[in-house]
Amino acid sequence: MSDSDTMEKTDHFVRPDVGAFLAFLNGIGGPALSELSLEEARASYLAMTPVAEAAPRELAVIRDIACPGPAGEIPLRLYDAREAREPGPVVMFYHGGGFVIGDLESHHNLCTEIAAEIDLPVVAVHYRLAPEHPFPAAPDDCEAATRWVAGSPEALGRRITGLIPMGDSAGGNLTIVTTQSLMEKPAAAPVVLQVPIYPLSDEKPDHVSMIDFSEGYLLTADAMAWFSECYKATPGDKRAYPIHGQHSDMPPTVLVTAGLDPIRDSGRIYGMQLIAAGSNVVFLEMKGSIHGFTNVRKAIPSAQADLHKVFAAMRLMLDVAG
Repeated sequence: MSDSDTMEKTDHFVRPDVGAFLAFLNGIGGPALSELSLEEARASYLAMTPVAEAAPRELAVIRDIACPGPAGEIPLRLYDAREAREPGPVVMFYHGGGFVIGDLESHHNLCTEIAAEIDLPVVAVHYRLAPEHPFPAAPDDCEAATRWVAGSPEALGRRITGLIPMGDSAGGNLTIVTTQSLMEKPAAAPVVLQVPIYPLSDEKPDHVSMIDFSEGYLLTADAMAWFSECYKATPGDKRAYPIHGQHSDMPPTVLVTAGLDPIRDSGRIYGMQLIAAGSNVVFLEMKGSIHGFTNVRKAIPSAQADLHKVFAAMRLMLDVAG
């Protein structure tokens, strides 16, 4: 067997629990995401949480707050396993959903898991969504919220010494974009780690993964085209596609991709650029799993172990940086 044959078999491996979940989803049928109204699409995304996602963790602090933004208040949610703590870093979490769907509720369970396991405060950001608010509303809000958190100890009841941008999918894109912006113009606290999870980093339409996994793997080409049409990102703009932004002198990075994800190769290429520029990177590709695995941990039990690998890598990188 040639090396290329071996690579192809590895790239197309499907875990048993992933295969069972995909068979269930693909057997349901129904309209495509793009065929739903905006309200229906957002509601269907939220409806998947009780069916497919693990239960939320109990925490000492779960509190809705808000901060000023470029177009009004930005809703935030503070999570912490401790009622009070010494000065330290904060995880800034930006939810996925193609810049169109998703909110504080869609990623609530995941944020409780992060706060419980990493033992750091987490602040989730609900940025403005397209198509009502197309690019660059989302990155503008995420940057504004992150800068506010870095310099608002009274509002949070915690003094922040470092920032950890983190997010999935569209939130992975926003993680990188926010980190790049804060490296160019620092906030009141430095970025000490970034954690983009299956991020979109570029606008290239013909990655191998985009062709191989465009149908039948949860995230589809049709959904991506609908998200793109709503978001109206500017090609070549680093705040839309961070592959065009800074790669050298970046903070430590834990970069996560999924083996069966149409945007897998977009994440891989971003990691290659970071490494080529000399940045410190832990790259984790979850073989045999799909885009969105962090939010379907009940339906795909192996995704829980994947998530905890991400946490272990975060601890490692924070220890190295510290």
